[in-house]
Amino acid sequence: QLQLVESGGGLAQPGGSLRLSCAASGFTLDRYAIGWFRQTPGKEREGITCISRTGTTNYADSVKGRFTISRDNAKSTVYLQMDSLKPEDTAVYYCAVTEVHVFSKCVLRPPGLYNYWGQGTQVTVSS
Repeated sequence: QLQLVESGGGLAQPGGSLRLSCAASGFTLDRYAIGWFRQTPGKEREGITCISRTGTTNYADSVKGRFTISRDNAKSTVYLQMDSLKPEDTAVYYCAVTEVHVFSKCVLRPPGLYNYWGQGTQVTVSS
């Protein structure tokens, strides 16, 4: 059974950091791009970063310079290091995988390109 499980969410203060993990089971990540998305009530799911099968990364402007995505294929795990957190980063964060690459790069839109999704983890940034 293919499964993605996010962990590491919680409460952080503005300016603080959190590290999310996305663990895959039932399959290996080698041929997939992995993306991180987030969603708040009433808004569309937003792609914030992804990493291609070769390790090339892509970031949305909203998180560029603050968030870092990385992958460890041996552990079938992808990480999202979130620094300099802002209240507007508050959301449910999801990881997802896709085999789709465009010119060998991963893409953030549309979310429908991603086949398998985790259940999400809540991140709240508040003082």
